[in-house]
Amino acid sequence: MTRAVIEAKHVTKRFGGLMAVDNVDLVVPEHTISSIIGPNGAGKTTLFNCVSGFYVPEEGEILFLGEPINSLPTHKICQRGISRTYQNIRLFGEMTAVENILVGEHTRLKTNWFEAIVHNPRYRTEEQESVERAFELLDYVGLCGLENTPARNLPYGAQRRLEIARALASQPALLLLDEPTAGMNPQETDEMVAFIRDLRDTRKITILLIEHDMRVVMDISDQITVLDYGLKIAEGRPAEIQSNQRVIEAYLGPGAAALSEKFKKKKAHYA
Repeated sequence: MTRAVIEAKHVTKRFGGLMAVDNVDLVVPEHTISSIIGPNGAGKTTLFNCVSGFYVPEEGEILFLGEPINSLPTHKICQRGISRTYQNIRLFGEMTAVENILVGEHTRLKTNWFEAIVHNPRYRTEEQESVERAFELLDYVGLCGLENTPARNLPYGAQRRLEIARALASQPALLLLDEPTAGMNPQETDEMVAFIRDLRDTRKITILLIEHDMRVVMDISDQITVLDYGLKIAEGRPAEIQSNQRVIEAYLGPGAAALSEKFKKKKAHYA
């Protein structure tokens, strides 16, 4: 039986009178790609922020590999094995590509501040190993040869890949991707989809992503969870979500589900 990497139970997050996430249950199986979708303001990023420790839910529990993480700060959650990217790229623009990845490795380093000051053998060995891992990640995401380029000077698609490489530097078991194909052209999008699949298939990393491109979602997802106004309104495999009338109505408005059903019947009649 596949174990759950993330299990959210009755998670609720409020901002004043606004219910951003309302009693949501979510199970993300190991070595899968799971997507969270929904209209703008549905609570997708808020749920991400609860999982990664930026927000603490008022109610409910979040388990990572069976252990509760609700009360842990973000750096402790990262040390446990959860890393993420952001809808709006958050690289250190003045730092080089390799320096950005080295920042991502800090949660895995063992040497202390004194060893860093005196540059003892253990520190020098760990520093060399960190640099080697950073170069390996740059090669893996297709940025070999750009290690000394300031992040702000990289093309948009390369910045997206660098942000993922930095997230991978902490050696996560779960990677949260917030709109990884946003702003990409069709070719870049296809390359990103293939890359995310490789993370699951080759590196055995579990992926939980938010994505607005429905072509990407339906193509890449093992399971899809749909939120609307903070509530989970549907969950299932891509084919199930595509035909879910409540999901159609949430995206297209009242009456859309009936119109969709009417269109299907008319299409079948003339087939």
